[in-house]
Amino acid sequence: MKLGMIGLGRMGRNMALRMKRAGHDLAGTDRSAETLAETEKLGIRTFGTAGELVRGLETPRVLWAMIPAGTPVDDLIDQVLPLMQRGDLLVDGGNSNWRDSKRRGARLAQEGILFADAGTSGGIWGLELGYCIMIGGSNDAIARLRPALDALAPEGGWRHVGAVGAGHFSKMVHNGIEYGMMQAYGEGFELLEASEFGYDLAQLAQLWNQGSVVRSWLLELAERAFRDDPRLQNIRGYVEDSGEGRWTVVEAIEHGVPAPVLALSLFERFRSRQEDSFRDRVIAALRHQFGGHAVKAK
Repeated sequence: MKLGMIGLGRMGRNMALRMKRAGHDLAGTDRSAETLAETEKLGIRTFGTAGELVRGLETPRVLWAMIPAGTPVDDLIDQVLPLMQRGDLLVDGGNSNWRDSKRRGARLAQEGILFADAGTSGGIWGLELGYCIMIGGSNDAIARLRPALDALAPEGGWRHVGAVGAGHFSKMVHNGIEYGMMQAYGEGFELLEASEFGYDLAQLAQLWNQGSVVRSWLLELAERAFRDDPRLQNIRGYVEDSGEGRWTVVEAIEHGVPAPVLALSLFERFRSRQEDSFRDRVIAALRHQFGGHAVKAK
């Protein structure tokens, strides 16, 4: 099939390349001239703007966007919608809020444009291993996309999970669970590091992946990280969040679903960004006031 990829960053370019290797006709665009040049070397046609890409594709078009969530997606729709025709299809494969996806799908439907929201997991390893794709949209949209989805995902690695919005809702929860899993691994390895036994953390991570109930791909990546830097001395403990963890906690509140692990794992990310927090100074001061416990001067 023919497909235009909008956004050729770490995920978008690898996805385009994986589809090209499967025999599909790929074209793409990106804001970076350097990225466009690198993509051209891979045999993928490029265009300077999203508008030029739309004009350069035959109808009915299939566009797949891998760009940051929020305003950039709405700006893209504003740019390409006047150039699109009834029956064209736009896929948002980024980490958009599912409510935004429902709104965008309704807007495009008024113009006869199909829309699908594709929650996409796989990161930088997707080119080699394939992507897990949770996709929402109409049956017609998914039928159009099936050849691309089959190329992008390993066997059994994609599923039509519901109407527009369902793809990004399931990816949001996926990322919330990911937060909790990483927090558990982080706390466990910190305890091992603090012990008297001088564990080889890479070896232990490798061992746990041999039939243990805590085995996972994240644990494989932990092993890799420990082999590169056994005590992670070259990494600062500062952890960003992409927004999906926040949305997961908000949805848990909205639905009255208790999700303490997911919520605390998000708050621990905020905690990682603090140095000498005022909260900790208050606690130290209180301990000094009621018990005469020593405090450390700045």
